[in-house]
Amino acid sequence: MAQVNDIQTASSQVASEGVSAAPVSTSSWQPLRQPVFRMLWIATVVSNIGSWMNDVGVNWTMLTLSADPLAVALVQAASSLPMFLFALPSGVMADIVDRRKYLLFSQLWVFIAAAGLTLLSFAGLVTPVVLLIAAFLLSAVAAMSSPQFQAIVPDLVEKHELAPAIALNSLGINISRAIGPALGGLVLSFAGPWVVFALNALSVLGVTWVLWRWKAEPSIQRLPPEHFFSAVRAGLRYVHAAPVLRNVLVRTVAFFTFASAGWALLPLVARRELGLGPGGYGIMLACIGLGAICGAIALPRLRKHFDPDRLMVLNSAIFAVSMLALAFVRHFWLLNAFEFLTGFAWIAVLSTLNVGAQRSAAKWVKARALAVYLTVFFGAMTLGSAIWGQLASHFGIPASLCVATVGMLLASLTALRWKLNKDPDLNLDIRDIDSHAQSLDISHERGPVMVMYDYVIDPQDVAEFVICVQEIRRVRVRGGALSWSVYEDIQRPGVFVESFVVGSWIEHLRQLERHTVNDLLIQSKVQAFHRGDALPKARYLIAPIM
Repeated sequence: MAQVNDIQTASSQVASEGVSAAPVSTSSWQPLRQPVFRMLWIATVVSNIGSWMNDVGVNWTMLTLSADPLAVALVQAASSLPMFLFALPSGVMADIVDRRKYLLFSQLWVFIAAAGLTLLSFAGLVTPVVLLIAAFLLSAVAAMSSPQFQAIVPDLVEKHELAPAIALNSLGINISRAIGPALGGLVLSFAGPWVVFALNALSVLGVTWVLWRWKAEPSIQRLPPEHFFSAVRAGLRYVHAAPVLRNVLVRTVAFFTFASAGWALLPLVARRELGLGPGGYGIMLACIGLGAICGAIALPRLRKHFDPDRLMVLNSAIFAVSMLALAFVRHFWLLNAFEFLTGFAWIAVLSTLNVGAQRSAAKWVKARALAVYLTVFFGAMTLGSAIWGQLASHFGIPASLCVATVGMLLASLTALRWKLNKDPDLNLDIRDIDSHAQSLDISHERGPVMVMYDYVIDPQDVAEFVICVQEIRRVRVRGGALSWSVYEDIQRPGVFVESFVVGSWIEHLRQLERHTVNDLLIQSKVQAFHRGDALPKARYLIAPIM
């Protein structure tokens, strides 16, 4: 569950950096003047402290129940798997359901799961299987609620307060990261795991109370909400047609598959190699948290000197060195110094990847696009944790960490091919376009619909036009087109027909609402080749009613 908090930290931070500077001068603390935001911020910090305490309790209890490195590593895998399984459905739900009710349901879920683990621990009935199930269920809640919590922030503050509000959320999560593990280790030392689990259950009550009292203003939509499965397909089509986001996903797999070794094997090093108790293990996690706080503070300055690819490579190397230290350094405070670097590099890499994911997703699909990113992120963490645990059980912890270190350094070479800094001027702000389709009286459910545009092209421009029009394909597919093609009319030389198919009339109306500044720029480049008297007009063909 540590990684769930990490990803929320990075998402919050990069979102704040991605928000345009408001013309109104706003204090960093001004959003706390909004009563609901202030109460939710405080309650969330408390809840996150409980989550980190629970993280320490689950990992340490597993260490006392099993000495098998694979079993310990599977705790990390069980914590990461829910995001892999549920992040995309949760991202879709963030766009089509009442977010407040959905979040209340998720808080009830975590209370029941944490309370159940408390009772089992108090009764002495906890087994490795029970711990893995509990880690899975608690992380499933984070998978369900993470897109929702990110989406409600604009509803809690004024527009000019959005950037500092998201920055405050990032600060709050890092504060809980620094406090939670140390407090969890302290409680474990004096009271036992069941008290840690009970405090985690109680920590969600504040968030639940604030959400219960909050009455969100209903949003106004011109079109009916999307159906679940069609929304999933639209999100996946967008990802497939977004080159920057595809590069982010490749780099995510390359880093986190190997970085998962550091998280999965850290509890084993603390217990077996250093002989630490729960307090010492909590201190190690707190050092990682302090490193993350410092990394979050230093990142804006680092970004002035390094582009995203160089920043990613640099921090990948730092993380690799910290994993090598975890394999061989056995001095407690010296190793903690390296764990500080682990936290610094971890938040820097997460933030850099999130910048790429955030800037490559338009507003209408942002939750879904980020959910795909989360799916890949936690899929790599889950697979990597299982691999490194298995490797450690056969060849030892140092050997497993050394292999992961070499793999991470080699994976950094992906920066040569899949660049995060691709299309630095990408602008995905939504722009309305005028279309006579919106005035046509067509049943929303009719379809499929074929949309066609005729372009008159000079013979000397044909080669360039054919290359340029391929960019329109990505625009249509990102907006929801099921297929796309371009043909030359053999009966009208010089006339090229672009056509694409959408599933229904309402899907085409949604497509018209999804045009971005970048899409319109691409469209204008294609239309510049047109030599007709007027710009191409859309023609519509619709499947007959059977």
